[in-house]
Amino acid sequence: MTSRFTELTIDCHDPERLAAFWCAVLDFEVIDRHEGKVEIGSWKPTVEQVVARQMPPTLLFIQVPEGRAGKNRLHLDLSPIDGGTDEEVTRLLGLGAVRRDVGQGQGRSWVVMADPEGNEFCVLRTLAVTRQG
Repeated sequence: MTSRFTELTIDCHDPERLAAFWCAVLDFEVIDRHEGKVEIGSWKPTVEQVVARQMPPTLLFIQVPEGRAGKNRLHLDLSPIDGGTDEEVTRLLGLGAVRRDVGQGQGRSWVVMADPEGNEFCVLRTLAVTRQG
């Protein structure tokens, strides 16, 4: 007996806004929406595909009344594939992300950022160089 990691759920105030931000960041699309919920992904899951093998999880944004309390205990790590890390950070700033200091110090190989609702995520080293060679 086993389970599959099918979705990551993120509590938020504005599911539509956060889903739009993450769709732009990850090149995902909205695959389902109901009142107070928006699910995005790179594919539309079917039961048969999920049962057959582990597939990329979707992101599900659910509206909640309370605000975020404290530092995230779980966050996303992003690896740019089309350009350098600095260029990706600039792109994400343009989409509404902000830089965040969580005590990581200077000279790290990653950049800590936050989405429009303050959820931290990291931009790691670029994979673009790896793909070229």
